[in-house]
Amino acid sequence: MKSGQNRVPWAVDTGAMMQFRLLFVSLDFSFGFRMPIPSPCIGVCAVAADGTCEGCLRTLDEIGLWSTASDIEKLRILDATIARTTASKLPAEAIIAHLDSLCKPPGSLGDLERLAFDLCRIQNTLSPVSNPRRLVIFAADHGVAAQRVTAWPSGVTSMVVGVMAKRRSASGVMAHACGVDYRVVDVGCLYPPAVQPEHTNPSHLTFWSHPVAAGTQDLSLGPAMSRTQFQAAWRVGTVQADAAVDERFAIVAAGEMGIGNTTSASCLASLLTGTSPGNAIGRGAGVNDEGLAIKRAIVTRATQRAMHWVEKEDWKGVACEVGGFEIVAMSAFFVRASQRGLVIVLDGFIATAAALLAERFYPGTARSMIASHLSSEPGHVKALETLQLAPFLDWKLRLGEGTGAILLMPMLDAAAAMVTQMATLSDLTNETPVMP
Repeated sequence: MKSGQNRVPWAVDTGAMMQFRLLFVSLDFSFGFRMPIPSPCIGVCAVAADGTCEGCLRTLDEIGLWSTASDIEKLRILDATIARTTASKLPAEAIIAHLDSLCKPPGSLGDLERLAFDLCRIQNTLSPVSNPRRLVIFAADHGVAAQRVTAWPSGVTSMVVGVMAKRRSASGVMAHACGVDYRVVDVGCLYPPAVQPEHTNPSHLTFWSHPVAAGTQDLSLGPAMSRTQFQAAWRVGTVQADAAVDERFAIVAAGEMGIGNTTSASCLASLLTGTSPGNAIGRGAGVNDEGLAIKRAIVTRATQRAMHWVEKEDWKGVACEVGGFEIVAMSAFFVRASQRGLVIVLDGFIATAAALLAERFYPGTARSMIASHLSSEPGHVKALETLQLAPFLDWKLRLGEGTGAILLMPMLDAAAAMVTQMATLSDLTNETPVMP
């Protein structure tokens, strides 16, 4: 047996707070102007039992002082937070040492050890858990579907959402099989989904209705949404992440349903990774050659139109120009889940486009993510590389709905069991050998 293979090469860094602090120092000293320093948290701080915010990690006193503090005082608060966070982080070396101490040749369990490392790193413990876990599906329609960029009409979105609410969709049955709590949220379907009353009953709740609008505008003709609509969609995602924390979930994933959303995702992937539109475009749910040519032309034009928002680093402008309500909601879900310390299992191409957006809004969000799989969509490779995430499965999946994320969940069980239950090499010394 070979040893020393498939070792985890990276170390835990000091976190998003450091990047947040450096942003304002660089603006001041590199560009010659000073920007007021906002709160590190997006929204209201959520204070944990230990008296610190679960998102920005500031203490209650520091949160109270922030509103009247000068910029110099705010930088001192950030420095103190970074020092506390760094001191409390479980060193990567400690995780690797524990994995190597288990009763096996080091690295012999391959990528399962990489998965175990990520689970320990994100949860900051050598006693990681893989339960309880939840998948939230965000559903919305896209005006650009009218341009024949997809093989399916927009009305299918609402129909599938109705099936999802019954847990009869691919993601629904797989979530049940893999022990994943499941819910679907209408963020902006073109038609109201036909959902039975029992699926909105608090005791059997699987469906939430929070539509921003009846689908986005056609991004081939202009902006997909207004900034007010962006804020509404963002709020939906934030609320769902907070609910997962409040209900004590440890692992979360986000899926999506929206006819035409690979067109939006391709635009975002191109703009946020720097890759050409041609390399970010695929067939989505199976569009034919004619539709693919239309899709390629629309993505090329839309990304050219949106490029000025990228140059201004106005990520909200980018999202409004070419995004989708469900993609914005997923971005908010990822940001808030990361802020509050959850492990995020990332699904496929569209979820990764949302993750790219989340990382731009809140640098460091991706460090809370585990990439479940590599989609067959061409833009997914570059998107994952940009987030510095390596996928675990390569099963040519392209359905979405969070299905790839669900499939990784049992592997998280195995990884957690390995770390917490497996004997160590030192235990062997306590065993009495049986002589023949």
